[in-house]
Amino acid sequence: MRVLGIDPGVARTGYAVIESQQGKDSLSPLRFGCIETSKDEPFFNRLKIIYRKVSDIIEKYNPDVLGIEELFFCKNVKTALQVGQARGAIIVAGVNADLEIASYTPLEVKLAIVGYGKASKQQVQFMVKKLLHLEETPKPDDVADALAIALCYINRSVPRGKNDRIHRRKVIG
Repeated sequence: MRVLGIDPGVARTGYAVIESQQGKDSLSPLRFGCIETSKDEPFFNRLKIIYRKVSDIIEKYNPDVLGIEELFFCKNVKTALQVGQARGAIIVAGVNADLEIASYTPLEVKLAIVGYGKASKQQVQFMVKKLLHLEETPKPDDVADALAIALCYINRSVPRGKNDRIHRRKVIG
């Protein structure tokens, strides 16, 4: 199974493609990085850039699912609306590729990666580095978050015993 994790943003969108061959026991990060757009670019062109680059990643790595972070409380309403629009462009790229879309709150991601919903960013980054056997903590934070989102999907969708359930939340069917 291949999972594309996305931490949406307008200036920076973190992405990560992770392959899981036998559930959580065999994880391979295939590609991770950041899509950046310039503040000098008109806003709608920035959305187009994000959409196209996510579409290119999907075409190149052929993931089975797109995991994306849900928006959470934001003090700046304008920023929240813009990030929501970037998130929409990313979701449309996934839907156009017939991917399953899984959406997670930051609390759900932290719980799946660290085991504690109020974990710090540093704790999440430490676990991402450890789980994927990376030499360094991925930078910037958006990339580490995208890796954590992909790992969250894998962690929540692989049953660990006969009494465990598969946890999947589809945003769009």
